[in-house]
This record gives sequence, C-alpha cells and structure tokens, in this order.
Amino acid sequence: MEIAFVKSSFCHDGGCVEAAALPLGYVVLRDSKDPEGPALVFSHEEWAAFVAGVRNGEFNFSPR
Repeated sequence: MEIAFVKSSFCHDGGCVEAAALPLGYVVLRDSKDPEGPALVFSHEEWAAFVAGVRNGEFNFSPR
C-alpha cells in the first residue's frame, strides 16, 4: 500500500511537515527533508484534538 503524503500550501523553503491518512483513521507525520526517517503516528482522536487546538489559536505563541 502506497501512503500519499501531502504538504501544506504554506511550505516554501523545503523544510516542511508532511501528513498522510492511514487505515483505521490514523494520521502519520514526517519531515519532508528526511522522508525515510522517523515518523509520528496519531490516532483519529489525537489528531482531531490537535487540529481543534490549532483552529482555536492554542499554538499562537508570542516571540520571546
């Protein structure tokens, strides 16, 4: 089975995170500069909580 990774349309410098949907609702993330390197796998519930946090501005950190 081939996994279809996608990059954000905001990615312009090549150092991006790629995401792919896996069977049973899992999501996998990897570094586009190291596609054969380690990846992070999230359950549907974990991914949904992360996306909700992004949409709610929970990761809008102020520069120090």
